[in-house]
Amino acid sequence: MDPTHTTTRDIVFGDCDPAGIVYYPNIYAWIDGTFHHYLLQFGGHQVVCEAVGSVGFGLFETRARYERALRIGDRLSIEMRIVEWARKTVTVAYRGVVDGHVAFEGTEIRGFFEMRDGRMRAGEMTPLKTFLEREAAS
Repeated sequence: MDPTHTTTRDIVFGDCDPAGIVYYPNIYAWIDGTFHHYLLQFGGHQVVCEAVGSVGFGLFETRARYERALRIGDRLSIEMRIVEWARKTVTVAYRGVVDGHVAFEGTEIRGFFEMRDGRMRAGEMTPLKTFLEREAAS
């Protein structure tokens, strides 16, 4: 996987359950955090939303597969890559790596939402894709 963006964190006591391994919901939080960290290079979540006329980004689906336990002291790199743009969604793949070994892989299917006719609805992804590509090239 050729990452679009990578974040790194050290696993600490508070990340773990009584068995000493990472409490799995933390992985979902770190995946989400990696996406939002990626947006910082474009001004952050709010700036991107304003640029594309969105009230916010949300999830349609998320999943993860665990390959090895994460423990206190592990240095975790989370690699993120955009793998598919669809009409109203973008699929983002993640891979968590410790010492060159895959600890988990996950995906999110994200959308951005806009107010239309007094209701919140999924927006077309073209404005977001265009914005990210234009800003990344500048």
